[in-house]
Amino acid sequence: MSKARSHRKLLPFDAARYLTDDAAVAEYMNAVLESGDPDLLLLALGDVARARGMAQIARDTGLGRESLYKALAPGAKPRFDTILKVARALGVKLSAQVA
Repeated sequence: MSKARSHRKLLPFDAARYLTDDAAVAEYMNAVLESGDPDLLLLALGDVARARGMAQIARDTGLGRESLYKALAPGAKPRFDTILKVARALGVKLSAQVA
């Protein structure tokens, strides 16, 4: 006799679901900044923006929601002032350290 197997569906990983407080956001952003990967930085800013509410972040930055999604997509080449606006709206402060 064969047992019926229950098939569990795995959900794709979404970092935004785990960014529930400022400490988690800070840890996540620090890890991403250490990687030095610009696409990963855009992805992480997008994750934090989704966790905080993309529509609210768009209003806070003065960007349209669609423009914000496009600016934070991997491979995008947003202007640095856009990155600073997004970071500010997210309550994230970018800083430099000696390498």
